[in-house]
Amino acid sequence: MEREFDIVVWGATGFTGALVAEYLASHYGCGGELKWAIAGRSEKKLHAVRSELGPEASALPVLTADSHDRASLDAMAARTRVIISTVGPYAKYGSELLRAAVNAGTDYCDLCAEVHWIRRMMDELEAQAAESGSRILHCCGYDSIPSDMGLRFLQNEAKSRLGTTCERVTMVVKAARGGASGGTAASLVNLVKETRDDPEARRFVAKPYSLNPEGQRRGPRVYDQRGPAFNEQLGGWTAPFVMAVSNTRIVRRSHALLGNPYGDDFVYTETMATGRGIGGWFKAMIISAGLSGLLIGASFAPTRSLLEKFVLPKPGEGPDAEARRNGFFNHIFIGETQDGQRIDVKVTGDRDPGYGSTSKMLAECAACLAQDTIDVGGGFWTTATALGDPLEQRLVKNAGLTFELIET
Repeated sequence: MEREFDIVVWGATGFTGALVAEYLASHYGCGGELKWAIAGRSEKKLHAVRSELGPEASALPVLTADSHDRASLDAMAARTRVIISTVGPYAKYGSELLRAAVNAGTDYCDLCAEVHWIRRMMDELEAQAAESGSRILHCCGYDSIPSDMGLRFLQNEAKSRLGTTCERVTMVVKAARGGASGGTAASLVNLVKETRDDPEARRFVAKPYSLNPEGQRRGPRVYDQRGPAFNEQLGGWTAPFVMAVSNTRIVRRSHALLGNPYGDDFVYTETMATGRGIGGWFKAMIISAGLSGLLIGASFAPTRSLLEKFVLPKPGEGPDAEARRNGFFNHIFIGETQDGQRIDVKVTGDRDPGYGSTSKMLAECAACLAQDTIDVGGGFWTTATALGDPLEQRLVKNAGLTFELIET
């Protein structure tokens, strides 16, 4: 597909969008083999972002458009092979851009973890994307690449070493350090508000197989963890993982898109390790109570306003450069085969999960779509089903991720 640009970073003036632009400039350069541009609503702010990238970025193209101006989005989408979208909440600001990308046959990747919106867009645009050739990838950051690609790596190791795949897999957040941005906070608050006001959206979020293709939205009974739980495999306590709602549904969609290769009874869950003994239990209680309190507070206008004013980060805010450098994540995948064999793998990242690492993962997804041979047509895919080996290689080589077998 001959286009003026390989990649356009939409929302480059936002906190995460600016980090994506910074990564592309430092790793791929400006005006090199990868042709890319930054885009947003304010030309003035875009020029400010470009100036922060250094003198070598002085000629980096700047495009302007508006999230609610379809004509401007159509014009932008027609000029590029891939769009990176970092503008959330996606349910408020993302629909017209996605429609423009599908209409133009342009590939698209984002950081959306809003399950109800993803399902809504799939129902509306799946057939059109298949026809236009537009390949759509949601959840291309910390949620849900470590989960989706980590599960893929585990199953490949199981097939190679055990001769079979794992029927049950639990992903455990063993350790992580990072911060939140105003954009993430806004997306969470909007998700809670929409699911409270819209019964259909609430059902989409609650159902464990809600992102599976039509006709494949059933499976073994499984629940999202809501409180402290003792994990026998770890020998310690666990708490709910805030991103499990989106991660687990993306992983289950991957399994369905691949034709259920791990069996009709495949179960995938996620949790967060908090430690052993009374200390581990107490930490799990604190995390569970804090998460429940946040969700309840965000459900009602008066307390939501107080959270936004005094607790949650403001739009444009996020962890500073030192915090992003010092951040990390360490996930353990525990797999069990039908005959009782066990295999464990580890997935790690070398930066703040939500921003330092996410910006690299998202940029590499777009570069993979733009530069690598991808053997899928248009439609709504996941990173594991569409990008597979090429993305895994990019993540390890460029984005600071590791995928390792844990020897026992």
